[in-house]
Amino acid sequence: MLFTSVFTVAALFAAQAAAHGAVTSYVIDGTTYPGYEGFSPSSGPKTIQRQWPDYNPTTSVNDKKVMCNGGTSAPLTATAKAGSKVKAIWKQWTHQQGPVMVWMYKCAGEFSGCNGSGKQWFKIDQEGMTAPPLSGNSWGTGKVYKNLYWESTIPASLAPGNYLIRHELLALHQANAPQFYAECAQLVVSGSGSASPSGAYLASIPGYASQSDPGIMVDTYGSKATTYTPPGPAVWTG
Repeated sequence: MLFTSVFTVAALFAAQAAAHGAVTSYVIDGTTYPGYEGFSPSSGPKTIQRQWPDYNPTTSVNDKKVMCNGGTSAPLTATAKAGSKVKAIWKQWTHQQGPVMVWMYKCAGEFSGCNGSGKQWFKIDQEGMTAPPLSGNSWGTGKVYKNLYWESTIPASLAPGNYLIRHELLALHQANAPQFYAECAQLVVSGSGSASPSGAYLASIPGYASQSDPGIMVDTYGSKATTYTPPGPAVWTG
């Protein structure tokens, strides 16, 4: 009986893990960088990615873990010119309803003192539902499900500096039970740009929208809505 119970718990844990996912590597300005993997990320190689403790989703937009999946620091940094491409890669992803959102945050100084606080996060890319119905797979996360990567362009006019880049998948496959999956990496942006977002383009994380936002509380199988708007500010293109 004990063996059966242990086996059942282990099987359930494995099933839950298989349903979740995280960014496990990056290709930035043509260079590949490893990310964390598995359930013992501290045993992996040094990376640019802020260490996350597990694959489990955050369920509230107001939870501090929603910022970088609990990651607070990374030993390495990546370099990229403004205008270059950033590709985030997942080894597994199983949900097809929900938006992809890519955010950046300019650090005031060194990465060691950059905690992502304040209303300084801005989106550089996103994709929600591209065609109804809500229950279909015409979503940003549907593309991640199919391709296991998401590629964005750093705005060409972005001012140089130290930035966090945050890839967020918001899974909406369960009615009114959002699941936030987000990881952050450390990025040194170079170039001659001088632009920075301001005003309505900026948001704080956690709390970039209310938990009751219609882009967060969604019933993808019961709603008759034919449009969808991702939560948070509009994308800043520079």
